[in-house]
Amino acid sequence: MPRSVNAVASRARRKKVLKLAKGNFGSRGNVWTVAKNTVEKGLQYAYAHRQLKKRTFRSLWIMRINAAVRAQGMTYSQFIGKLNAKGIVLNRKVLADLAMNEPKAFEAIVNAVK
Repeated sequence: MPRSVNAVASRARRKKVLKLAKGNFGSRGNVWTVAKNTVEKGLQYAYAHRQLKKRTFRSLWIMRINAAVRAQGMTYSQFIGKLNAKGIVLNRKVLADLAMNEPKAFEAIVNAVK
Protein backbone atom coordinates (compact mmCIF):
# COMPACT_ATOMS: atom_id res chain seq x y z
CA MET A 1 0.00 0.00 0.00
CA PRO A 2 1.42 3.42 -0.89
CA ARG A 3 2.33 5.94 1.77
CA SER A 4 -0.48 8.40 2.41
CA VAL A 5 0.27 11.97 3.40
CA ASN A 6 -2.32 14.69 3.73
CA ALA A 7 -0.30 17.29 1.83
CA VAL A 8 -3.27 19.56 1.25
CA ALA A 9 -3.99 20.01 4.95
CA SER A 10 -0.28 20.26 5.84
CA ARG A 11 0.29 22.99 3.27
CA ALA A 12 -2.84 24.84 4.37
CA ARG A 13 -1.66 24.72 7.98
CA ARG A 14 1.76 26.09 7.05
CA LYS A 15 0.27 28.78 4.82
CA LYS A 16 -1.99 29.91 7.68
CA VAL A 17 0.98 30.31 10.04
CA LEU A 18 3.14 32.02 7.39
CA LYS A 19 0.31 34.45 6.69
CA LEU A 20 0.20 35.34 10.42
CA ALA A 21 3.99 35.80 10.38
CA LYS A 22 3.85 38.20 7.43
CA GLY A 23 5.67 41.45 8.13
CA ASN A 24 8.25 39.96 10.50
CA PHE A 25 11.92 40.67 9.84
CA GLY A 26 14.01 38.23 7.83
CA SER A 27 13.47 34.53 8.27
CA ARG A 28 10.82 35.09 10.93
CA GLY A 29 8.39 35.92 8.16
CA ASN A 30 9.14 33.22 5.60
CA VAL A 31 10.93 30.19 7.12
CA TRP A 32 8.38 27.71 8.44
CA THR A 33 10.15 26.58 11.64
CA VAL A 34 11.15 30.10 12.68
CA ALA A 35 7.80 31.63 11.69
CA LYS A 36 5.92 28.97 13.68
CA ASN A 37 7.80 29.87 16.87
CA THR A 38 7.33 33.59 16.21
CA VAL A 39 3.59 33.23 15.67
CA GLU A 40 3.10 31.02 18.74
CA LYS A 41 4.93 33.50 20.95
CA GLY A 42 3.07 36.40 19.39
CA LEU A 43 -0.27 34.78 20.10
CA GLN A 44 0.78 34.21 23.72
CA TYR A 45 1.65 37.89 24.06
CA ALA A 46 -1.64 38.88 22.41
CA TYR A 47 -3.61 36.77 24.90
CA ALA A 48 -1.74 38.10 27.94
CA HIS A 49 -1.88 41.72 26.82
CA ARG A 50 -5.62 41.66 26.31
CA GLN A 51 -5.79 41.34 30.09
CA LEU A 52 -3.01 43.89 30.69
CA LYS A 53 -4.74 46.42 28.44
CA LYS A 54 -7.68 46.58 30.85
CA ARG A 55 -5.37 47.24 33.82
CA THR A 56 -3.41 49.87 31.93
CA PHE A 57 -6.48 51.80 30.85
CA ARG A 58 -8.00 51.73 34.33
CA SER A 59 -4.78 53.15 35.77
CA LEU A 60 -4.74 55.86 33.06
CA TRP A 61 -8.33 56.84 33.90
CA ILE A 62 -7.46 57.02 37.61
CA MET A 63 -4.47 59.30 36.88
CA ARG A 64 -6.61 61.62 34.77
CA ILE A 65 -9.37 61.80 37.39
CA ASN A 66 -6.80 62.40 40.14
CA ALA A 67 -5.19 65.27 38.22
CA ALA A 68 -8.54 66.91 37.51
CA VAL A 69 -9.81 66.47 41.07
CA ARG A 70 -6.63 67.86 42.63
CA ALA A 71 -7.16 71.04 40.62
CA GLN A 72 -10.49 71.30 42.48
CA GLY A 73 -8.79 70.88 45.87
CA MET A 74 -9.56 67.23 46.59
CA THR A 75 -7.76 63.90 46.27
CA TYR A 76 -8.82 60.98 44.10
CA SER A 77 -9.50 58.81 47.13
CA GLN A 78 -11.74 61.43 48.79
CA PHE A 79 -13.56 62.08 45.53
CA ILE A 80 -14.36 58.41 44.84
CA GLY A 81 -15.40 57.87 48.46
CA LYS A 82 -17.80 60.84 48.42
CA LEU A 83 -19.07 59.87 44.95
CA ASN A 84 -20.06 56.44 46.25
CA ALA A 85 -21.57 57.92 49.43
CA LYS A 86 -23.77 60.26 47.37
CA GLY A 87 -24.85 57.33 45.20
CA ILE A 88 -23.58 58.83 41.95
CA VAL A 89 -22.94 55.91 39.62
CA LEU A 90 -20.36 56.96 37.03
CA ASN A 91 -17.52 54.67 36.07
CA ARG A 92 -13.89 55.79 35.86
CA LYS A 93 -13.87 55.72 32.06
CA VAL A 94 -16.71 58.25 31.88
CA LEU A 95 -15.26 60.40 34.66
CA ALA A 96 -11.86 60.52 32.95
CA ASP A 97 -13.48 61.44 29.64
CA LEU A 98 -15.44 64.23 31.31
CA ALA A 99 -12.30 65.48 33.08
CA MET A 100 -10.43 65.65 29.77
CA ASN A 101 -13.08 66.85 27.34
CA GLU A 102 -15.81 68.54 29.45
CA PRO A 103 -14.09 70.30 32.37
CA LYS A 104 -17.21 72.31 33.26
CA ALA A 105 -19.34 69.18 33.57
CA PHE A 106 -16.63 67.47 35.64
CA GLU A 107 -16.41 70.52 37.90
CA ALA A 108 -20.18 70.33 38.42
CA ILE A 109 -19.84 66.69 39.52
CA VAL A 110 -17.04 67.60 41.93
CA ASN A 111 -19.14 70.45 43.38
CA ALA A 112 -22.14 68.10 43.76
CA VAL A 113 -19.94 65.70 45.71
CA LYS A 114 -18.38 68.32 48.01
